[in-house]
Amino acid sequence: MAPSTYSAAPASSSAAPLAPLVDAQLNFLLSDSTLPVKVGQIWSGCRNRRYADRFTLAIPFCLDYVYWDFMYNAMYPKVAPDVLFGPDDEGFQPLVDYDDTGNGDKSCLAQWDFRDPRGLMCLVKELRLLYIEYQKKRVAEVDDARLKFELSTVLAKEGIEVCMVSLTDRPDEVKFAVPLLDLDFTKLVPGCPWKFPQKIHLQAIFPVSRSYPSVPPAPRLKLISTPDLKSFFSVDGFKLPTWIDGMCMAEYIPRLEENLQIQVVEASASIGSRRRFIEALAPTFGRPLEADAIFCRKATVLSISGIFTFLVHFAIPLQFPKQQPILTLQSSQHCNSQGIPITSHPINDYPWSPRWDPTEMVERIYDFLVDECQNFKKLCSDGCSQTR
Repeated sequence: MAPSTYSAAPASSSAAPLAPLVDAQLNFLLSDSTLPVKVGQIWSGCRNRRYADRFTLAIPFCLDYVYWDFMYNAMYPKVAPDVLFGPDDEGFQPLVDYDDTGNGDKSCLAQWDFRDPRGLMCLVKELRLLYIEYQKKRVAEVDDARLKFELSTVLAKEGIEVCMVSLTDRPDEVKFAVPLLDLDFTKLVPGCPWKFPQKIHLQAIFPVSRSYPSVPPAPRLKLISTPDLKSFFSVDGFKLPTWIDGMCMAEYIPRLEENLQIQVVEASASIGSRRRFIEALAPTFGRPLEADAIFCRKATVLSISGIFTFLVHFAIPLQFPKQQPILTLQSSQHCNSQGIPITSHPINDYPWSPRWDPTEMVERIYDFLVDECQNFKKLCSDGCSQTR
């Protein structure tokens, strides 16, 4: 197991299935790991092989991915895989470090059991933890007083990751990935379908420099969340606090977390508000045909005006009730030339006040649609006439 200065070139690209023992370990990793690991290329180590035995894994690290090649041997699938690390990680030699410290027997490779489907998952987890420590060590060795200070003040925070970023056109940088809010988001959203733990991180990027002016420049800051969390809370609309001259992350993070906590609580309360709005649709429009029962972001009702039948789709924003639902009307009787049901443009110019109770909100929308549906009916009729 060693780093390489080149990307592994497969002996042959392969559409062959993985060797059964290898396939079992990879499937266990993908189904049971708490990390969103992705599989890249799969190939065979030699030509004319019945089974593939090598693959690239994209492993999450510091709000990005590192790409490592795991190379089994289909002829000897009971043997642990070799691992080829990225071209920028020549100094990452985990087994050598184990030998130097006399802890080689603690590695999962020392107790490798081909019959245990957890083997690959344990290996990935172990190597990732070692890689995190390796990157922290690299950053600590940088000759930059400011970075040394930042590192010493925030490393105690659980889950923090740092890495060196080598650049060709400007000075190297150090990226910090700081987890925020020690919250279990699944408790805020009962019944949520999330497979992986949901997190919000602060990404802070500092340039590496041996000297700074009396007031160092602010780092580049960005709030990043796991993709699935956006259905509950969007970090895109969150305004980061101002970085004051002379500030450090140990001062900045508590203020950021305080503001973030308030908005996360509001997001949780907004689910209840959206649910009450959807429940209020039934007395006026009839029971919804479809509704998002978890995040309460969507609902669809069937409406009738004379002989004209149409659907009303409600897209309810995260900022509800500060922001009103967006309505889209869809005809049940008219299609365009491609056979697709005719729909209206998104509608949000109807009477609205966040201070109204859900019943009044729905009644005002209903009154608006009494007239608007006539305009939509004419649009549908004109559209059908043009396609004949």
